[in-house]
Amino acid sequence: MQIQPLVERQLTELDAARLRKLLAAHPLPDLERLVDEAEVVPGPQVESRVVTMYTQFELEEAGGSRRVIAICWPEDAEPASGFVSVLSPLGCAAIGLPSGAEVRWQAPGGEARGRIADILFQPEASGDYLT
Repeated sequence: MQIQPLVERQLTELDAARLRKLLAAHPLPDLERLVDEAEVVPGPQVESRVVTMYTQFELEEAGGSRRVIAICWPEDAEPASGFVSVLSPLGCAAIGLPSGAEVRWQAPGGEARGRIADILFQPEASGDYLT
């Protein structure tokens, strides 16, 4: 799995702690590196344009098609409904990135690319720091 350089990544303290616990049971080197190198901030201080857990965003794929995605915990994943596990290649590639950022992930047919076109809902921006 290939993920973006971590320069622009931002995680909330709660997401980072939960990801570390998840990684203890499901080690993924790219996600471990992301958690280790991302800027970790208190929930109220995360930028509203950043993809956090359960943020709904529009992903513009190569070719211009758009779909709404939310990065979630594995037990809540329903890819057909747009809920993508943070352990998936797309979930790992998108978490912590800001709107406008390019996303690259390994899809079944090879490398896929897209752009985080718009943040539609971010829990922290609405005052939810516990989701």
